[in-house]
Amino acid sequence: MPNLLFAETLVSGLAAAGLRAVCIAPGSRSTPLALAFDAHPQIETFLHLDERCAGFFALGMAQASQRPVALVCTSGTAALEFHAAAVEAQMAGVPLLLLTADRPPELRHSGANQTIDQVKMYGDHVLWAVDAALPENEPPQVALRNLSTLAARAYAIADGLRKGPVQINLPFRKPLEPPPPYQPRFDSGQTTSIQQGILQPTTAQIDELAALIAQNERGWIVCGPWAGQAPCALVDAVTDLGRRTGYPLLADPLSGLRFGPHVASTTVLGSYESFLQHPPDFDPPQVVIRFGAVPTSKWLNEYLECAAPPYQIHVRSSGVWGDDSHRVRFFLQVDEIAFCRRLAERVDRGIGSWSAAVLAAEQRTRRRQAQFLRETWFDAAAIPVILDALTRKANLFVGNSLPVRHLDQFGRPSRRQIHIYGNRGASGIDGVVSSALGVAAAEPSTPMLLLIGDVSFYHDLNGLLAIRQRNLDNVTIVLFHNDGGGIFRRLPVAQHQPQFKELFLTPHGLDFAPAAKMYGLDYTQISEPKIGTPHRATLTAALTASLNGARPTVIEVRTDGMQDERLRRKMVETLRHSKEELS
Repeated sequence: MPNLLFAETLVSGLAAAGLRAVCIAPGSRSTPLALAFDAHPQIETFLHLDERCAGFFALGMAQASQRPVALVCTSGTAALEFHAAAVEAQMAGVPLLLLTADRPPELRHSGANQTIDQVKMYGDHVLWAVDAALPENEPPQVALRNLSTLAARAYAIADGLRKGPVQINLPFRKPLEPPPPYQPRFDSGQTTSIQQGILQPTTAQIDELAALIAQNERGWIVCGPWAGQAPCALVDAVTDLGRRTGYPLLADPLSGLRFGPHVASTTVLGSYESFLQHPPDFDPPQVVIRFGAVPTSKWLNEYLECAAPPYQIHVRSSGVWGDDSHRVRFFLQVDEIAFCRRLAERVDRGIGSWSAAVLAAEQRTRRRQAQFLRETWFDAAAIPVILDALTRKANLFVGNSLPVRHLDQFGRPSRRQIHIYGNRGASGIDGVVSSALGVAAAEPSTPMLLLIGDVSFYHDLNGLLAIRQRNLDNVTIVLFHNDGGGIFRRLPVAQHQPQFKELFLTPHGLDFAPAAKMYGLDYTQISEPKIGTPHRATLTAALTASLNGARPTVIEVRTDGMQDERLRRKMVETLRHSKEELS
């Protein structure tokens, strides 16, 4: 069977390169790939009925494992369902392998059923796209070696300095399946090994920056979102650089630096989204050293744009540009860990008076926020309750729109080992459930808490099936339900009625309890309380029961979106008034 020989050769090459997981959506044209993957002893197979869910599930697995995950689908529009996940993977730097089964050349552009143009169908949203050769009887050895090296090259490109998705389009002629019983013949012979080194900073680059830091006391280290969980070595290197320079670390919740044991010995800031909404009582930084992608915080980004520090240095080994204000003066495509270690060896100043003033603003904001959140209940007041419930090592996947912004503004840095994940590449609301469950499947012994909004939850209800299929008992879903797109209340269009409600807020009136029941999930609702009535105890009890139990649970927090936004703005104003009183 030429189809099985080609599929087995490709799968063997991918396994030799390091592939350990594949997500398969059922279909006919992909039969050779499905059989070969299912039979390979080194690769775990995850089945999904919905290709879009499969794509985002693989995305989550790749974030958690920090290695490529493969996707398999049949021909036609099934392959298009991977597109949104491919976009997110390309923009976030997550390694994926998209293996799209296709019709043979004679059926393309012929009107044949379930046949579309799949060659380079993802455009610039993949790092590489290849239309593989058609399987043939008695192929020359060079053709099989080509398949083996194709697998190694695709894996290496997806997992390169700039990580992202790669597509291999694989045409197959009928018959697609072998006569039973299927007996795979994986070739364990010679394979191609593709390796990469580390981009080291030059001595001249380190000399220049060391001198710059020595001349400028006022500096920040801004850590933006990271694709997946930042490696421990990177966290150690960045925090050590912060201690040696005396520069505070402004840590995005998805940077991997806001939570962890290092917080006890490092100046890690997490309240800047609040205290930068009003002119701070300290001079702007002179030097900003940036890591990762553009920060989530609107007010941090606007402050850096307006303050325009004379020296902004962005360090990113992938070489991907991440500065929408175009204020970066030096962009260094070097290994972040090597950069931090080399530079830390050259500086040793400690915290100065300016950094102490920044830290004072952080601490003052933390106290005021904590007091306000204790006295008032709205959706964001649930953030500290959720974080406090994660008493042991846990994964937290945060949805886009309001959840990630609430976590950014109200997620106080702590020593807890909380690994934060999210889809901040394209920042879409699609596929969030599936991505979180991909993380849960990659680390089944670690509690997984998904924080998500109601519209985003609705978008990916199909993804919940993976909980039952994979027995993901480590999953807790906290659902912020304010009946519509509450994030739009922050925009000027919110003043336009009735257009705002009809075109933007779009209340749906859905009850998610039946959906939870359909997928076999426990369900608890924290009802909308009266103003000032604390529901922390109820939420804490529900979280504790789910996180310590063996039953996947949906905890729905019902709130009034208009009141949520009003109280959040009131809190920001309270911070401004308290600062004026101190001055």
